[in-house]
Amino acid sequence: MKAEDILQLRSTPLASPSYPAGPYRFVDREYFTITYETDPELIRHHLPEPLEPIEQPIVVYEWIKMPDSSGFGDYTESGIVIPCRFKGEDVSFVSQMYLDDEAPIAAGREIWGFPKKYAHPKLELVKDTLTGTLEYAGQQVAMGTMGYKHVAMAGDQQRTMKSLAKTQINLKIIPGIDGNAEICQLVALNIENITIKGSWSGPARLHLVPHVNAPVADLPVRRIVGATHIIADLTLPYGRVVHDYITERSTHERVGEPANRETSAHAVAG
Repeated sequence: MKAEDILQLRSTPLASPSYPAGPYRFVDREYFTITYETDPELIRHHLPEPLEPIEQPIVVYEWIKMPDSSGFGDYTESGIVIPCRFKGEDVSFVSQMYLDDEAPIAAGREIWGFPKKYAHPKLELVKDTLTGTLEYAGQQVAMGTMGYKHVAMAGDQQRTMKSLAKTQINLKIIPGIDGNAEICQLVALNIENITIKGSWSGPARLHLVPHVNAPVADLPVRRIVGATHIIADLTLPYGRVVHDYITERSTHERVGEPANRETSAHAVAG
């Protein structure tokens, strides 16, 4: 294969790339989110600088079912999102994600830096209850339940649209050949071309179980704030780098070098 052909590839392996080029369109994407309060000091621990906590110590636990996604197929994911601020903007930091399909795991980590791990999430309607579960290594680590379609949110489309279009931020880390971080960035993205097909709210409960490799319970539930159920079509575009840790470190080191030399010269002269 010629060099110019290699440079056109989006991923490996060479014979069968893990995912095609984007952007990626999702049809009938189904969200089940539970917002809850947790301990504020734990939120600070889970937010990478320069992201800042908001006043209310809230976390969003989510299940997302994707039955029709271009390039990725049919899969479900679950995880934790932390509302926070970046340079004065209200954003969402994607803290943990667990899903059951290799293609979106590879693409999510390599392109946008989504913190994706392989697991077995499930979102289903069981009689009168919308039910989300997450199993990791044979153990159930999360279960969320919500009364099915108790309150329609058709009159609040603007709020629903705003929640889906809100800026998401990921911590993208890709090591170099020496094992050290070659890419270390905060990456932002915004969902586009959103068509809301339905949105509801209702009573909900969330149960999290401690697990070393799926530590969703590290942000424990103190009080349920609310829950939503949304079905929408949307497009996942490419992202943008909003903070580069390696560049920032190099800049600080360059700025610090003259000052250090000047300090040393004064010390010798003294």
